[in-house]
Amino acid sequence: MKKLVFFVFICFIVFLSIPAQVVSQKDNVNVKEDFQVIPDEAIRLRILAHSDNEEDQTLKRLVRDRVNEEITTWVEEITDIEQARQLIEQRIPEVESIVKEVLEESEVNQEFEVKYGNNVSFPAKVYGSYVYPAGEYEAVLITIGEGKGDNWWCVLFPPLCFLDFSTGTNAVSAEEAHREEMKEDEDDEPEVTFFLFEWLGWS
Repeated sequence: MKKLVFFVFICFIVFLSIPAQVVSQKDNVNVKEDFQVIPDEAIRLRILAHSDNEEDQTLKRLVRDRVNEEITTWVEEITDIEQARQLIEQRIPEVESIVKEVLEESEVNQEFEVKYGNNVSFPAKVYGSYVYPAGEYEAVLITIGEGKGDNWWCVLFPPLCFLDFSTGTNAVSAEEAHREEMKEDEDDEPEVTFFLFEWLGWS
């Protein structure tokens, strides 16, 4: 009798889990549909703040907004990456002027550097369900002051700066969180198994 009740109980649990799995699959589909993976040929924008204090981070965001707004208008009608490369490289002095202007308006007396190349270092990031690996990428790099603060980055070409990749999770932190979650699940499982086996007289 106990075995029959146990079988019915298991069937009931499986039945209840089906809708949750369907919803989860739909959610994953929506995430993939909403998420856009960076193509192999892309030009990024990375901005390094002087430090992590509030004033330096605010300045970084001001520079971000002005530079991003300007470059987006340059490349919005371009579909060829070689054309985008040539245009951005030629107009780096204009980017420098924008950064200088923002610093002067903010009454900040700091050095800065703007460079464009294909060997700009990026840390690993998790954005949505996708991991962007650390490495060297083609990018416009703006370094304010000592450049030791948190960075912000996006993709200038093709225009993907509406996605703020810098808000993604650090890849190491995400992996640790996943391991911790798995550990909690494992810790909970023996208690349930023990209870069922004891009730059925199998322990």
